[in-house]
Amino acid sequence: MIFAVGDVHGCGDELGALLSAIAETSAEIDHKKRLVFLGDVIDRGPGNIAALKLWAEPTGNWGVDKIDRLMGNHEQLLLLAMANSPHSQKAEVMWLSEAIGGGALLGEMQAAAAGIQVHSYAALFREALGDRVFDLFKRMASHVEVGNAIFVHGGLDPNEDAAEFLSRPWQSFTEAGWAWVHSEFLQWQGGFNGKIVVHGHTPPHKHRELTGQDDPHALAYSRLGLDGGTTRTGIVTGAQIETGRYRILRAGHPSKLQ
Repeated sequence: MIFAVGDVHGCGDELGALLSAIAETSAEIDHKKRLVFLGDVIDRGPGNIAALKLWAEPTGNWGVDKIDRLMGNHEQLLLLAMANSPHSQKAEVMWLSEAIGGGALLGEMQAAAAGIQVHSYAALFREALGDRVFDLFKRMASHVEVGNAIFVHGGLDPNEDAAEFLSRPWQSFTEAGWAWVHSEFLQWQGGFNGKIVVHGHTPPHKHRELTGQDDPHALAYSRLGLDGGTTRTGIVTGAQIETGRYRILRAGHPSKLQ
C-alpha cells in the first residue's frame, strides 16, 4: 500500500492532520506500507518550518516502512538559489517572487535563527531546521516508480522519452520538466505506456481549466492529481493507493480560504 501526499506549501497544521490520519490507517494494516511526498512542501503558507519537520520525521512516526521524498519546483528553486550555479540568481528572484512565495519560508527561517550571523540560504536553512532536515532536503529524488505507478511532482511530457525526461538533473532548472510540466501533460489523453502517473503541482482551479474535469482528484487518462491548492482552499490532499483501487484523503480548514 502507498500513501501519497500532494502539495503542502507551508500548511504545517494541515499536513500534521493528514499524516496523523495516515498513521492511524497504517496501524490497521499488516502488510508493507510506503509514504511518498510529491514535492512543494514549502513556500506561501504560514507553517513552513513545521511542515518541513513533519516531512523529515522517520518512518516509524507515520507507521510506514519507507518514505520517498520527491522534489517539487519550489524546493528546486531554493536549492538552485543555494547553489553556485549559472541559474542561482534567476532562481532566487523567482523563489522570492509573490507568485512562488519563498518569502514566507525565508521569514520563518530568519526568525528561527534570530541573532545568529548566517551568510547564505544554506547556512540559514541548516541553522533554522538542523542538519538532518537539511541533508534530507538536499537528497530529494525526481520521481519513484512502484509497480505500474510513477510518482512525480509535475508529471510527464508525452512528447519525450519518459526515462530520459525523468533523468534530467534538478540543476538543469526548467529543463528538469518533471518539476514544471503543466499543459503538455494534463491535456494528453493517450496514456503513458501502461503507467499511472501520480502527481501534484497543478492546483484544482488550474487543473480544471486544462482538463475540463469537474473533480481534479479523480483518476483520468492514467493521471491522478493530488495538489489540493492548499493556500487557496485550506486543504492538503493525499491518497491511499492499493492494487486496483484508491481513495482520496483530505485534511485542513476550508474556512481559511484566501
